[in-house]
Amino acid sequence: QVQLVESGGGLVQPGGSLKLSCAASGTFQTIYAMGWYRQAPGKQRELVATITGGGTTNYADSVKGRFTISRDNVKKTAFLQMNSLKPEDTAVYYCGLTYWPYSDLDKYGYWGQGTQVTVSS
Repeated sequence: QVQLVESGGGLVQPGGSLKLSCAASGTFQTIYAMGWYRQAPGKQRELVATITGGGTTNYADSVKGRFTISRDNVKKTAFLQMNSLKPEDTAVYYCGLTYWPYSDLDKYGYWGQGTQVTVSS
């Protein structure tokens, strides 16, 4: 059973930066896509960013130019570098993955427990 553990969340002032990490363990299957979603209180879950094993990335319009997703395929780890953070980025951030050949995290994703990111002065 795959386990995903997120880390790196916390409290940061507007304009600050955080880097989230997500480590996958307990699986020997080929991981295809990894990504991050977020959910703020009272709001729907929102796709933040995804990355395939080949390095193809996709971002929500709200984070383009500020967030960067990356991954280490050997270590089965994904990262989300978040810069120029805004109060509206406050949410629980969830890391997910899919196995080959599926790319749709919504339909085929496995998820971690989430890490809280709070942007406030």
